[in-house]
Amino acid sequence: MLSEKPDLLNDFEELNYEKWKKFVEQELKGIPFEKKLITKTYEGINLKPLYDRDDIKNLEFLNSKPGFPDFVRGSQISGYTIRSWNIHQFIPYTLPEDFNKTLIHNLQNGQNCIYIYPDWYTLNNLNPPSHYTKEHYQNGLSIFHVKDFESSLKNVDLYKYPIFIKAGFNGVPIFTIFLAYLKKNKIDYGKISGAIYIDPYEYLILYGQLPDTLENTFDCLAAITKWVSKNSVNFKTINISGLIYHNAGANIIQELAYSFATAIEYINYLLDRNIDIETIANKITFTFGVGSFYFMEIAKLRAARILWSKILESYGCKESNRKAYIVSVTSSYNKSVLDPYVNILRATTEAFSAILGGADSIQISPFDEYQRLPDEFSERIARNIQIILNSESNLYKLIDPAGGSYYVEYLTKQIAEQTFNIIKEIISKGGILNLLKNEYIHNEIDKVHQLKVNDFVKRKYTLVGVNRYANAKEKKLKPHNQNLDEIYKNRFEALKKIQNINNYNEVGNILDIENVFNNIDLYTNFTIEQIYENISFKPTTPVKIRCIKQHRIAEIFEVLREVTEEIKIKKGTVPKVFLATMGSTKDYKARADFSREFFEIAGFDILSNKGYDLAEEAVIDVQKSNSDITVICSTDELYEKYVPSIIEEIKKNNIKTLLVLAGYPENKVEEYKKLGVDEFIYLGVNAFDTLNRILKKII
Repeated sequence: MLSEKPDLLNDFEELNYEKWKKFVEQELKGIPFEKKLITKTYEGINLKPLYDRDDIKNLEFLNSKPGFPDFVRGSQISGYTIRSWNIHQFIPYTLPEDFNKTLIHNLQNGQNCIYIYPDWYTLNNLNPPSHYTKEHYQNGLSIFHVKDFESSLKNVDLYKYPIFIKAGFNGVPIFTIFLAYLKKNKIDYGKISGAIYIDPYEYLILYGQLPDTLENTFDCLAAITKWVSKNSVNFKTINISGLIYHNAGANIIQELAYSFATAIEYINYLLDRNIDIETIANKITFTFGVGSFYFMEIAKLRAARILWSKILESYGCKESNRKAYIVSVTSSYNKSVLDPYVNILRATTEAFSAILGGADSIQISPFDEYQRLPDEFSERIARNIQIILNSESNLYKLIDPAGGSYYVEYLTKQIAEQTFNIIKEIISKGGILNLLKNEYIHNEIDKVHQLKVNDFVKRKYTLVGVNRYANAKEKKLKPHNQNLDEIYKNRFEALKKIQNINNYNEVGNILDIENVFNNIDLYTNFTIEQIYENISFKPTTPVKIRCIKQHRIAEIFEVLREVTEEIKIKKGTVPKVFLATMGSTKDYKARADFSREFFEIAGFDILSNKGYDLAEEAVIDVQKSNSDITVICSTDELYEKYVPSIIEEIKKNNIKTLLVLAGYPENKVEEYKKLGVDEFIYLGVNAFDTLNRILKKII
């Protein structure tokens, strides 16, 4: 009984996790608590259904403050309230004039920084293939010469907007041209900010080989870093990509561990080249993917800042320089060509995770970039997701919004601790490069990727519109791509004319970086190809590894839809599935709904009907439908009556249709197979293998 005056502290019994758990176990009626309510992540973390203060009482970072080591609560004391995150939008257009037009439009409509992702030729400068294909020249800005920077950045205020430039494995050529552009246009180095992302290991992992020796590669990186620091240019120069691991299927702990193990090797290479730890720490950025596991991704970024602070502390770095600059890029691993508008929802939750995790820059991929050149609409949606989260959801007013959450604080601790253990293991085994060479990293990532694939094909891991709730009648997006053949043909012709008037004898070897950057006027007319040639790459012992393949997990089921489309082209129609719904609505509805959803994954046409009481009636409609597949839908009990009679009628009428049973009555499976059931569909079945077999049988 309650007292007359409410006393919340005494009127109710104090509960804790154990008391709550005992009550839940009673409700489960014999089903093990761990089996029903504990979720194991791909990181091996067991997630409880409920967290309380006991889960975080021993956290060493619990009383950390925003802007102070270990920076778990953000790198800035004020969070986003004074300086919001950078809207780090990729512009895919190849021609500088097209890039410039889009950039100005974007900056006028909310984008707050400049991001240049050069095309393949600019980053690699290998001899052009005989046929210019997207395989060689992915969408990206083509920069051959200072004039290309002038065209790309025409009427753009570099003092107002920070600029970030992807530079591949060696930043010297593109940075030389960029500095020449700044000098020619009288733009003060000291008044601009941003980064030139140089990441040798990312290039190595994606392409399998460095075009230069490891020694020369880091000599160039060190030279740029020294010059930028010496001349007080507010540019970061070193990037470590975790995105390459994320998009290969790695779990969160692997992504962080491999990234920080890489950072440690970069630090050691640069220390050996007489760059102090304070300078190195100030010049490093990290790029992490952000996936759909909302709370884990928030905790990942918080854990990343703890780990980076601890690593730099071990090098004797000052507290003020231990802040991690993090670029978050929405995952491509979980994006789809099928039902592409769902990508907008995925990207929105991912961006939300990145913001709550405290990212410094966020890049959202347009929803259609996986099948065509993004258009103005898809780019606007990608940009506006961030603007809405900032300006309308008021996330810029927050400082460590996840702070104090028992769940997120606990996850942060678990991720940080497990990642640190993996980092120590990598170091004990000779470092990240050694483990890339012997393919240890490849194998560890592949184990996780295969676990995800196994769950995906069994539909335990869901992508809406792909392996669940597919729209079988969706229409493909209309393509509108750049004519890369024509673009590069014209640009290479113009390039040769410029190169013919240049004289190598006017300049020294570009590896003398002080000479180059202090006499940058000499390089104003040089092309990026000539600068590459002047570096004179002659690797005697090039670093080679097997590439780590980047994945989109949706491709597994996209292949099935492509086969269905091929059938439609040949036969004029997609495969038809007739649902033989037997008994009352209560008997067949659940399995009929399941069957409809199952076959729509492959883009089949589903023929619905009312329930049948007699097998003969159902088979008459099967014959009329001319269906490729017939699915019997009812209860296990009624199957004993209907399956034999339906099969008998089908054989008697010589009907050619693949027979599928919705469900898996274990004690009857072999009997039904002998009678003529071709396939069984049920919860947990490998949907890809089953649909693939069915397609092969009906082609």
